[in-house]
Amino acid sequence: MPLQQRIYSVLLVSASRTVTGAIRERLQPSLFSPVRVEQDVGSAKRALDDRSYDIVIVNSPLPDDAGVRFAIDAVGGAGTVALLLIRAEFFDETSQRVSEHGVFTVSKPVSGTLLDAALNWLISARERLRKTEKKTLTLEEKMEEIRIVNRAKWLLIERRGMDEPSAHRFIEKQAMDRCVTRRTVAEEILGTASGA
Repeated sequence: MPLQQRIYSVLLVSASRTVTGAIRERLQPSLFSPVRVEQDVGSAKRALDDRSYDIVIVNSPLPDDAGVRFAIDAVGGAGTVALLLIRAEFFDETSQRVSEHGVFTVSKPVSGTLLDAALNWLISARERLRKTEKKTLTLEEKMEEIRIVNRAKWLLIERRGMDEPSAHRFIEKQAMDRCVTRRTVAEEILGTASGA
C-alpha cells in the first residue's frame, strides 16, 4: 500500500496551546487520524494504555515531567515512533540520550518546514517498522510450522517405526501429492493421533 493511502494515528503531548495549534495545522486529517491531544505525561500514559499510536509527538517540557522518559517508553511499544521537541539549550544532551532508543528530536523553536520534514521522517520510520513487523510475523509463522512438522515426524517415528528421513519424506510426499502444505499434513497426523 503506498504511503499516501495509509493513515497514521497520533498522540500529541503538549501543554502549549500555541505549539499544539501549530502542529495540528500540519496534521492533515487525510493522513493523520485520529489525533489525540494530552497536556501532561500522566494523561499521555493513560492514552497509551487505552490504545497504541503510530506516532507520538512530545513537546517538552510538560507540567508534570520533561517528557523525555515518556518518549523513550512510547517507542518501546507496538511499532510506535516518537518525536521530541526540546528547547535549544537542552537539545544536544537530550538528543544523544534518546537517539539510541529511536526517538527523533527537533530543537525549538520549530519552523513549519522543519516540522513537515520531521513528520515525513516519522512516517518513513513507521513504515520501516511495519515491514519489520511483517517479516517477524512471517518468521514466527514459519518457526511454528517447523515445530508442528517436527512433532508429526516424531509421532510417525514413534507410532509407525519410521526413521527421521523416512518420516520427513512421508510428510513431503503427502503434501506434494495432495497439493497442501506440510503443516496441513502434519496437523492431520497429529489430529489423527490425538483422536485415536
